[in-house]
Amino acid sequence: MEDRRHTSTHYEKELKELKDGLLYLGGLAENAIKNALQALLERDSELAKKVIADDTAIDRIDSENEDRCIRILALRQPAARDLRFIATAIKINGHLERIGDMAVNIAEKVLLLNEEPQLKPYIDIPYMAEITQRMIRQSMDSLIREDVDLANQVRKDDEIVDNLNEQVFRELLTFMIEDPRTIRTALIIMQISKNLERISDHAEGIADMVIYMVTGKSVRHNPSQEPKGHLA
Repeated sequence: MEDRRHTSTHYEKELKELKDGLLYLGGLAENAIKNALQALLERDSELAKKVIADDTAIDRIDSENEDRCIRILALRQPAARDLRFIATAIKINGHLERIGDMAVNIAEKVLLLNEEPQLKPYIDIPYMAEITQRMIRQSMDSLIREDVDLANQVRKDDEIVDNLNEQVFRELLTFMIEDPRTIRTALIIMQISKNLERISDHAEGIADMVIYMVTGKSVRHNPSQEPKGHLA
């Protein structure tokens, strides 16, 4: 009996370490977006380079979390709800690593933009970045709290970011048509907007996995579906 309790205690510790690792990775990813946007708005090339360099930490935590998942699967053979959590953790870990990559992409575009005159004040892009950061934060909160309603809110916010991305595209297209000299700069800004839209997609993917973990239902290919409640 003593050995069984000891094993259970270690198992719970391993699950907690995995959850903590995901939260830490989420914080790094959110901070990367914040710094990339600040580098954009302040035309700060050094900060942009820091975002790129800091991605090594995101990659390292990603690998550590993945190793934890594999180890738990191999040694603990989780079932039912624990198994759904591990499956969720693997997917969420991948989404967060990709968000870090998107922040790096934005930082790389900032370095290119800083070689050009500023085209226009940024309005929609900072708003997009604000929403995406909130989506990451709320999706991770929904994981910890097992909150399906909060996860569904994240999924709804993705549509806002999609609409803003289209708005940025239309505005920049107008610039390019009116003055072909703006084409290079406008295309780089479009790529930044697209990266923010993809970050939003990854945050939505995290929310989808939280819903799967809590309810056992997949909503990835059913965007209008909003499951509620819990599955034991």
